[in-house]
Amino acid sequence: MTNAARILLVDDEIAIQRTTGPLLRSRGYDVEVVGTGADALNAVQLRAPDLIVLDLGLPDIEGTEVCRRVRAQSAAPIIILSARGAEADKVTALDLGADDYVTKPFGPEELLARIRVALRREFSADATPVGRLQIGDMTIDFDRRRLIRDDEEIRLTPKEFDLLAVLARNADRVLTHRAILKAVWGLNAVNQPEHLWVLAGQLRKKLEPDPAHPRYLLSEPWVGYRLVTDPAE
Repeated sequence: MTNAARILLVDDEIAIQRTTGPLLRSRGYDVEVVGTGADALNAVQLRAPDLIVLDLGLPDIEGTEVCRRVRAQSAAPIIILSARGAEADKVTALDLGADDYVTKPFGPEELLARIRVALRREFSADATPVGRLQIGDMTIDFDRRRLIRDDEEIRLTPKEFDLLAVLARNADRVLTHRAILKAVWGLNAVNQPEHLWVLAGQLRKKLEPDPAHPRYLLSEPWVGYRLVTDPAE
């Protein structure tokens, strides 16, 4: 990335504007701050941000509607920054195209880490895995449907690899239970999350050095899963 990434911060809280805007600028980002959904949509159309940090509780247009409209015209990563921590709010935003969800109050370093991950995925030439993808000390070979660690294959069942592949193609992004179920089992299974819980548990036993403290396959409670490419982040 030769130029500073352009971040659009959409939040009507003055405290957030006064703290988060300068925080992002101090890390070298080109930041535009707006306080309404209408201004956000206008900024997306006119100045094409590389990433959007979006509050849900805007004064004019509901944040989820802003998310839906932005996603219809832009592929820029969207990180929701909201005081709403309910499962339904998270699932709705993620299903409408948000890439991540950070609940207020939040730690500055957590937000910065989520932004780094989203931008790395956006600017990486390998954002859409083709052939192979590196996950920590493991390599996913999509063509041969194999998972390799230290030149040795980790044996996966066909469904375990299907789950891994879906998560890997959306690496470092939260996928909802519903989205994963639809991709792995089809539409008839979207209301059967127990299938996913069992399969994720099986996959964790093969991916993780310590399945009780996962580093790669992380859960967003009651929302979905995220596959982390760099567990040091």
